[in-house]
Amino acid sequence: MDREIVGRTRNVSRGGLCAEVWEELAAGTGIEIDLQLVFSDQRQSEPLRLAARIAWCTAIDDHFQLGVQFLPMHEETAADLQMFLRFLDGGAAPAPTARLPVDERFG
Repeated sequence: MDREIVGRTRNVSRGGLCAEVWEELAAGTGIEIDLQLVFSDQRQSEPLRLAARIAWCTAIDDHFQLGVQFLPMHEETAADLQMFLRFLDGGAAPAPTARLPVDERFG
């Protein structure tokens, strides 16, 4: 059954995130996450959808805290996540590095 659970991230990194939700989810459960930035004027960014799995779930008062591990993703999605993380850090995007063929790097 498909269902939507709304939560709030406590922290996020390239490998996963910690979130607070109102429902318990079993460790090992496969999920899809839509990460969105919420700006001060309550506008939201387009969602970044990531495949993930629940690593752990702990009850805290009247809600639950989840550890979520992102699953392997395409390069384009990984680049979008990096841009998302740079925005959260308040940093500018680093200059992209050129990919050189192996023979030019080691030849």
